[in-house]
Amino acid sequence: MADISYAAASRVAPAVHAHFAHHLDDARTRGERDLAELPTDEEFAAVLDGAFWASLRREEGYVPRLSIAFIRPDQARPAICFDHPVAIEPAQLARIAPAVERRGIHLGVSPGGPLTVWGATRSLPRHCCVIEVAEPGLVVIKHHRGDALAKYVNVAVLQGDQIKVIDEHASSLPDCPDLLASLLGFDSPASWAGSVNVLVQLAVSMRAHRRGGLLLLVPTGTDTWRQSIVQPMRYEVVPPFHELAALGRKDQAAAAGLSGRGEFGVHSWHDELGRAVDAIAGLTAIDGATVLTSQYELLAFGVKIARRRGAAPVEQLTLTEPVIGVPAAIMAPTQLGGTRHLSAAQFIHDQQDALALVASQDGGFTVFAWSPCEHMVHAHRVETLLL
Repeated sequence: MADISYAAASRVAPAVHAHFAHHLDDARTRGERDLAELPTDEEFAAVLDGAFWASLRREEGYVPRLSIAFIRPDQARPAICFDHPVAIEPAQLARIAPAVERRGIHLGVSPGGPLTVWGATRSLPRHCCVIEVAEPGLVVIKHHRGDALAKYVNVAVLQGDQIKVIDEHASSLPDCPDLLASLLGFDSPASWAGSVNVLVQLAVSMRAHRRGGLLLLVPTGTDTWRQSIVQPMRYEVVPPFHELAALGRKDQAAAAGLSGRGEFGVHSWHDELGRAVDAIAGLTAIDGATVLTSQYELLAFGVKIARRRGAAPVEQLTLTEPVIGVPAAIMAPTQLGGTRHLSAAQFIHDQQDALALVASQDGGFTVFAWSPCEHMVHAHRVETLLL
């Protein structure tokens, strides 16, 4: 690694290698086939180094965004194979980045062979390591679980000299919300294929519009949540809007049922779901909170949260982030963020069977849930999982 000038690449490489080695061993034990190859520490570090320095360049005025997968050409079908491989050098990667900046397209690098880009592909084997440039100086290492429709699992996030390695055991902690467990996605390999989590997609879409937003998920069939909302609501939806609910009910089992219509049917359904998710997430950009039932029925948007009559103000909460080495902290809600964070914390304090998702304009994302174990509001910082 003597030629690696980005020091964080060399520091994180052993942890990344250990992560993929563990999951590939488990996959072989389960009898899985057509698995990705495991790159060495040096290969991880070299590609990370090239991707990081490429992210700081400009190509015809544009910021390079690219995705690099460790995959052999024979594993990628179909694939675009270059007659002359491209070197893992910042200038070369920045020049070719526009070809793969769209979602689902990756440059291919063969582990164990010449460390060059041999071409591009949309098809990846299970447990493939993907290195993605999200923005200048921000590189995300991702784990492909085998389903093109599901979000990749983030393994580590590198921003400048800061390294965040995801704690994949965080979902086994008490009171872990389903959303966080789905984002981590390491403990249930049997459920990976075909899995599409509506809340995960909503979180990603809320974060993407960069205007900040607050989404409240309340139990279906109850009106107790109205006790924590200023009345009358200006933008109540009557009757409730059911499109996302109908699409969301086509979970893993329903998606498998669509397979009889061929791949086009599954992707068509997924595209439809994506458009419905973006429509709901767009409402969160409006000042106030958007309210969905736990079945994803839209009840209202642009509503104002108020402390429930007779309830005490929320004074403190627990803050955690699923990153190795980051301890839990007890703090006042005002230390966490602005009005959205305080309102979300108060709502969960008063409506303990609800969930609140808060997107910040700076890209931060926090999930608020009531913790029966701690008897207080628990704030989960999850933006490192959404990149």
